Amino acid sequence: MKNERQQLILELIRTEKPDTQDALRELLMQRGCSVTQATLSRDMKELSLIKVTDDSGRHYYAVPRLSREGLSKENAALLSLVRESVISVDSALNTVVIKCHVGMAQAVCAKLDTMEIENSVGTIAGDDTIFMLMRSEKDAQRLVRELGSIISDKQGR
Repeated sequence: MKNERQQLILELIRTEKPDTQDALRELLMQRGCSVTQATLSRDMKELSLIKVTDDSGRHYYAVPRLSREGLSKENAALLSLVRESVISVDSALNTVVIKCHVGMAQAVCAKLDTMEIENSVGTIAGDDTIFMLMRSEKDAQRLVRELGSIISDKQGR
């Protein structure tokens, strides 16, 4: 039930672009899925939904690009590279610091750059460290959570 509901949420986010939780909840109810505000809020947090702004200034919920790619099985190369190369992820304000094994930072950075991560301003890599500048502190914290969940998954493989 939860997986089906979350898949429906992702579909509605992609096709309808709701701008509030109430609008998303209404769309869910129109599709026969009754959900409390608290449950919807938890689902949105688990799916790492963020608010983005389109060119006309309209705000709406979206799935961060990294999460979209992480949810697809086709991107096993990125997941494998991150799992094998990244040691830790942390942030300071809106800067994400990604520590890698020696010599791996530039490869990981190049792969992350191809992901067009939502609200990423830019990256710079040395030999074992990547700095990724995000638009906001919230964006940095979201990216730390997402990358952290990928690297913590290496113990569960």
